[in-house]
Formats: sequence, C-alpha cells, structure tokens
Amino acid sequence: MKIAISARGTSPDSEVDERFGRAYWLLIYCDQSQDWDAIDNSENRVRPRGAGIRAAELLIEHGVGVLLTGETGPKAFRTLKAAGISMVHNVSGLVEDALIDWQAGRLQFASMVNDSGSPVCLLSPHLKNVKVVHG
Repeated sequence: MKIAISARGTSPDSEVDERFGRAYWLLIYCDQSQDWDAIDNSENRVRPRGAGIRAAELLIEHGVGVLLTGETGPKAFRTLKAAGISMVHNVSGLVEDALIDWQAGRLQFASMVNDSGSPVCLLSPHLKNVKVVHG
C-alpha cells in the first residue's frame, strides 16, 4: 500500500503540512519497497481554485491508498473518497512520526471534511450533504 503525507519538505524528517491541496510537497511511502517519493506540489499552491482536486488527482495517479494530512476541503475530500483513498485528518509533527503512528494504529480515518475550503465551495449546490467540522 502507498501512504501519502502532506509535507513542508522533501524528506521523512520534514514537518507535516496542515494543508492538503496547497501543501508544499506530497510524500508517498510504499510499504512494500519501504521507499519514499516526493511530489512537488508547487503548481497547485498557486492555483486560485481547484488545488485540492488537482492534488487528489496526483495521489490517484500514484496509486495511493491512504492520505495523512492536517485538513482537506470538501472538493478534495469528495474526490479522494470517490477514488477509494482513506483520509486521516489533524495530523501534525514530523512526517516519519505520522507514518509510525498510522502503522501502529493510533490514527483514525476521517469520516467527513474538516475544512470548509474556499468561499466558492460553500456556495456549491453539490455540498448540501457535506458537514463541515472545524477544530
């Protein structure tokens, strides 16, 4: 399985980036090979909208099964969930520590969005059944 973690740097000793769509880097760990790949997410950081969806598409392209991050917006959450990618929210600290916590079963999968996304997201008629939780 491949596990993605939003990060502020390119190595496992980097800090987790609390933002998914606008994270500096997306680090992907393959538990079979025990290798790390770093995906530069700078193109998405400057997008006026759609950063979360595009970052989700990157994870789909790389065959990721789990995302560890601080928060996901509603569009990214729906895209990831539709692709069968499980998410863990409120992750912080070092990337390598987050991976260890996930492997040890200390992290719980998210069942709903924990960030409202852009104001455009809040006005979308497709979000009637999405509950936004802050905190």
